[in-house]
Amino acid sequence: MKTKRLILISLFALGAILLSACSGAAFSNNWPGLAADEERVYVTSGSFVYAVEVQTGRQIWRFPADSDNKLLFYANPVLTEDGQLLIGSAGQNHTLFSLDPETGREKWSLQNGAKNVWMAPPLVFNEVIYAPNTDGFLYILDMRGREIADPIELGGALWSQPVTDGTSIYVTSLDHHLHIINPSTRKTLPPVNLGGAVPGSPAIGDGGVYVGSFASNIYFITPRGESKVVASADNWIWGTPALDGDILYYADLEGIVYSLDLTSGRQNWDRQKPDGPVVANPLVTDDRIYVVTEAGGIFVLDRDGKIIWDRNPGGNIYTTPVIAGDLILVAPYQADFAIAAYDEAGRQAWTFTPGK
Repeated sequence: MKTKRLILISLFALGAILLSACSGAAFSNNWPGLAADEERVYVTSGSFVYAVEVQTGRQIWRFPADSDNKLLFYANPVLTEDGQLLIGSAGQNHTLFSLDPETGREKWSLQNGAKNVWMAPPLVFNEVIYAPNTDGFLYILDMRGREIADPIELGGALWSQPVTDGTSIYVTSLDHHLHIINPSTRKTLPPVNLGGAVPGSPAIGDGGVYVGSFASNIYFITPRGESKVVASADNWIWGTPALDGDILYYADLEGIVYSLDLTSGRQNWDRQKPDGPVVANPLVTDDRIYVVTEAGGIFVLDRDGKIIWDRNPGGNIYTTPVIAGDLILVAPYQADFAIAAYDEAGRQAWTFTPGK
């Protein structure tokens, strides 16, 4: 089936990143990471991180200044409240960097801590950085990049950003498990088996978290590690669900978008299937749900599941869109540009193509 072929392409792309990192070979054929603040958009593309002006698409800076084939940036950059941009390398050089968001200059780097590549963004909580690595360890740093505790061994490859409810930290793994950590004691509960690989982060809810897995289920897990299946999908669930009040939005690799009423346990609409598998997280803002597909589609749905507008800028889209001001930003993979910006009506405002 076409869907299965596209799924395998996705997995091979990520697998190639890991294999190239282990072998030392340069590999830049990866999909981008994306983040934004009010003034700048940050995109990872191959060996570089770029900062782009939100309103114009003009490049402000890139890091590093010169190409380094030992560096490969894949994860979404993370902006911190104290003015840092955190990003780890998924290349042969396993460095975790802190950059100045305004200038792109390096503030500090963790060079010898991790044994493998950085695929996931770190979590910053209570002025502590929790950085998951594909070596199966969660690294614990202060805001200057110094390790302040021994790494916590969780096992499996850690591909997703940890989340917190303010009391516990939740980390998913490709070894089928969700890990719950007490940040004060750094003790972990027995891992929760979710029946399949979990490349996405949990979504924080009332009294627990919601998370999907390659078992094609959505699970609800309490801070005590109690779990139950609250919904199912037709295919693997890759991305993080989006919770908006009592409605949980999620999508699968069959390309179906779901809207679950958590109060009744019923779906709010019939099968809504855009034009291909959905890897990225749904993005919910105001009265709109943004969904992007592996086929390169951008779909904007209303609360009833009806399509308001859709566009296809080219390439494939695996990266979750971000909102910056009045623009929706997408970062296609294998397109003619690295970022495309659209206004609320679906008009393309600008595109950004990195310079040579």
